[in-house]
Amino acid sequence: MNNSLPLCWPTRNGLPSFAVVISFVVVSSLLAWAAPIAEIDPLRLVASIPRLLSFLGNILVMPDVEYLPELLRKMLETIEMTLLATSIALVISLPLGFLAAKNTSPHPVVFHVTRSLLSFMRALPELVWALVFVSAVGLGPLPGVMALSFVTVGFMGKFFAESIEVVDAKPIEGVEAHGAGWLQVRTYAYLPQAMPDFIGSTLYILDHNLRAAAILGLVGAGGVGYDMVMAMRLFDYDRILGIALGIYLIVALLDRLSGHFRARVI
Repeated sequence: MNNSLPLCWPTRNGLPSFAVVISFVVVSSLLAWAAPIAEIDPLRLVASIPRLLSFLGNILVMPDVEYLPELLRKMLETIEMTLLATSIALVISLPLGFLAAKNTSPHPVVFHVTRSLLSFMRALPELVWALVFVSAVGLGPLPGVMALSFVTVGFMGKFFAESIEVVDAKPIEGVEAHGAGWLQVRTYAYLPQAMPDFIGSTLYILDHNLRAAAILGLVGAGGVGYDMVMAMRLFDYDRILGIALGIYLIVALLDRLSGHFRARVI
């Protein structure tokens, strides 16, 4: 018996619908129109391959062993910045998420004000906020933690609010029917249902913050980013490879840990 199925569109005649064809043509035309604006040129990309290979060839050298203790210290500082910023943002984002959700916000004005605040906080990247905080508190990891926390609250609050808005209404009605108060309903009805999305969003943001913390050193906000930029400017290729490997190992380890944690909790 041949179990192979013919490749065809899931319609009666097996062909894409007219709307799908028109949408494809319109989107493709828009992308083709926008490509020159972004300077996307296939010939230019092909011509750059030799220079790219030459650069990669320079990087693939023996790492600077004497730099390893300093690299470990910088990586530890980057991890500490990530954990601190994510923890601070988590504490602030949870109540903001309830205020920014349509079904839990106490008033429409509070809902719109909180949503606008979250949009403002994530409007600019961490690097820009790091410049602001460096000018306020000086160089070091502190402005990096402040910048990461500030932007993370904007994203995490939005994710939490959207998770709360899609919870099932029946368990909430059941808790309310037993005379539960405002805080009890949110603690025992909304929060347990939204918890899997909360955990998933938090682990994703933790991963993102680690990579973001690695580049905040560009503006003197701590982390391993400053060493990476200086190594590239001074053509210290033996240090670039070590820094890149260090960031990769930490991201890969965090990914495995988050996957293990999700499998046990969600």
